Amino acid sequence: MKSIKSVYKIGNGPSSSHTVGPYHAAQIFAGRYPGADAYRVTLYGSLAFTGEGHGTGKAIRAVLPHAEVIFDRKTSELPHPNTMLFTALKDGEVIGEKRMFSVGGGSIRIEGEESDEDVEVWPQESFTEIIDLCRARRVNLGQLIYRTEDISLRPYLAYVWNAMKESIARGLSADGILPGGLGVERKAKLLHEKRCYNESADVTMNRVIASYAYAVSEENASENIVVTAPTCGSCGVLPSVLYYMEHDRGFPEEEIHEALAVAALVGNVIRTNASISGAECGCQAEIGSACSMTAAALASLYGLNIDQIEYAAEIAMEHNLGLTCDPVKGLVQIPCIERNAVAAMRAISSVNLSRFLYATRKISFDEVVATMYRTGKDMDEKYRETSHGGLSQLYEGYAR
Repeated sequence: MKSIKSVYKIGNGPSSSHTVGPYHAAQIFAGRYPGADAYRVTLYGSLAFTGEGHGTGKAIRAVLPHAEVIFDRKTSELPHPNTMLFTALKDGEVIGEKRMFSVGGGSIRIEGEESDEDVEVWPQESFTEIIDLCRARRVNLGQLIYRTEDISLRPYLAYVWNAMKESIARGLSADGILPGGLGVERKAKLLHEKRCYNESADVTMNRVIASYAYAVSEENASENIVVTAPTCGSCGVLPSVLYYMEHDRGFPEEEIHEALAVAALVGNVIRTNASISGAECGCQAEIGSACSMTAAALASLYGLNIDQIEYAAEIAMEHNLGLTCDPVKGLVQIPCIERNAVAAMRAISSVNLSRFLYATRKISFDEVVATMYRTGKDMDEKYRETSHGGLSQLYEGYAR
């Protein structure tokens, strides 16, 4: 497996596959053909169908200001649902061309080439192998991660955590209408400040964590800076729970960093054996993965054993199986923002169940990851980030 650092990328929303990835791809291509006087970028598959709502053209033009961006919605039989063809021109003649794929979480694959992320750091590819290694060495997951990765991991986790906290702070202080035309109001500030009469401690916790998830997701929808965890569309789940644990429960920052590392390892296993791309496997690959990562992080933070951590991650993924990606108008707003808050609550419930029932479990984490991937491949294309089905087709607005 690759370094867990590649799970977390910092960039502008609203979509890691549709903005962060294409932006990075444009940078790579521009660097190869600096002498070009014109560029043409053809987008296929999910990028073509939802790229306008996701701001893909805007992301590409941030690097290639005068690029012609073509949304090809007819070509099928693609090597990946997020396929891009970059073309460089000089005096009207083609001087270079390259096909690239935005494979999820902001990662790019270049046809026929290896990428910087292809360097293998982990010889293990399954969670079962990782557990076996922990037991053989008598270490926990955090200790294994720090011994396997290089010394740059700790400062990188601190950098990532700081960016996550900044996105929460910005989101909690903002109000108004999100861009895109749906008229969706920001709700994070309201959720955070509006305490119900005689509110119980559990209700307060749920409301506050939800406000943090909304804050990050609304920042993402506003095309502001967020951290993929593992994607932009699911970027609110993990930071909302961990921020609550640090800010409201007093857990030390070093322990939060280790929990982030455990979450990234889980995301890495998912990415290696399945997918974190909504265009490839539906929202189960994004929110399901984020929920699973968050459950593992929280279980680790609580000091639960490795079987309990695995079971928490498995429960979180299992009960997101089949989750479709059908964003209204191709915007990462409905149902995406609310879904981040719900997934945060589900991650906490998964940990609570795993704490007591781990000895009775029948399904391994690796099995549920394989199931997610197969389910995603079986899913109709209209439910895989094309806005051709589900809410994206039935939504008519709601006013009363």
